[in-house]
Amino acid sequence: MQEDKIRTLAVVGSQWGDEGKGKITDYFAQSADYVVRWAGGDNAGHTIVIGGKKYKLSIVPSGVFNPNSMNVIANGCVVNLRKLVSEIKYLAENGYDCKNLRISNRAHLILPYHMKIDELQEEYRQGDLIGTTKKGVGPCYQDKAERIGIRVGDLFGPENFKKRLTANLKFKNELLTKFFNADPFSVQEIYDEYLELFNQIKDLVTDTSLLINNAIKAGKKVLFEGAQGVMLDLDHGTYPFVTSSNPSAASIPTGCGIAPRYISNVIGIVKAYNTRVGTGPFPSEITGEVADYIRETGHEYGTVSGRARRIGWFDAVLMKHSLRVSGYTSMAIMLLDVLTSLDKIKICTKYRYQGQEIDYIPSTIAEYNQCQPIFTEVDGWTEDISQVKTYEELPTNAKKYLAKLSEIVGVPISLFSVGPDRAQTILIDKEIF
Repeated sequence: MQEDKIRTLAVVGSQWGDEGKGKITDYFAQSADYVVRWAGGDNAGHTIVIGGKKYKLSIVPSGVFNPNSMNVIANGCVVNLRKLVSEIKYLAENGYDCKNLRISNRAHLILPYHMKIDELQEEYRQGDLIGTTKKGVGPCYQDKAERIGIRVGDLFGPENFKKRLTANLKFKNELLTKFFNADPFSVQEIYDEYLELFNQIKDLVTDTSLLINNAIKAGKKVLFEGAQGVMLDLDHGTYPFVTSSNPSAASIPTGCGIAPRYISNVIGIVKAYNTRVGTGPFPSEITGEVADYIRETGHEYGTVSGRARRIGWFDAVLMKHSLRVSGYTSMAIMLLDVLTSLDKIKICTKYRYQGQEIDYIPSTIAEYNQCQPIFTEVDGWTEDISQVKTYEELPTNAKKYLAKLSEIVGVPISLFSVGPDRAQTILIDKEIF
């Protein structure tokens, strides 16, 4: 097909998640024909503000608010049917039906024993926690890799579903009762519940690889919606303090069943500062009054977990790593308004490791924990920017800050955000999608 017919954009979290991907996906979804989730489960949430009202999603793609957009949960995702059905009902109660939702028949199912094992494993680690949300995502992907997973399409054959469920529970119940001293699960109870849940969404289940490929070939505008962030990527993040999937743009072809050449633009979503939920290295982390100010002003608490996020300055070393493994064509700078009123703003440009200056992320946690940030400092601004509509309206120091970030990272900025509402998103590059 002609390359100029490809109109795709991937929205990728560049840091440790919670960068504002949902808002940017929602922004571009207003003109998208398709919005596609390619990895992860309901362990990461998106908060979208429309007309001052907040909507919280964890598995349904953010394009559901556009009635003209088809929303796809692709094969790389793992699906908790309880949560999916609950979220569909929540959206319906708020005036948004999910007739424009499609679910891959190859997506793997998160089952009740996955959630229980996730919880018990984290408790067993005691002081050496991963920081899992206990949604069963890791154990589900573990079963996928072990080739014993149960996929959404398997529920079209109830007897086969029951056979596979029985085989899995034979082992899982041994693990639960004999190792964790926990109660076993009933095959019949899970079988009955999940068939009932499946019957509520089965008309939405299809081969999404065919669906997405046909859309791209027809010249439709396809938006790929990421979950979590690159620093939580199973391969390229701060392992083992990562998620169980690949949030980077490089995983889109596998997670959707499309060719790599079909990804034309990738926008890295990044906060004007840095945050992280859970344990693990965080070189640019700060504490004290400035951190508290940023946390409260930016409402930095997890959408799903409610946990207070750790706060740090913008980390350009991290962003260069994220850029290298995910191939951003531009950046979106989120929550720029949160930095208003700070006299000085810092940017981590390099790390100091064992007496040497480095500009890369070491591969092991032991090494990364030894990295100390090297900061450059820029002047802040006091002007209220929450109502600006163009880049030109920004205060001089805010413009200088954005220019500095673009210069250090080496990628242009295509948009920035000055507040939570859809209308507080300012597009600089009108040709991006």
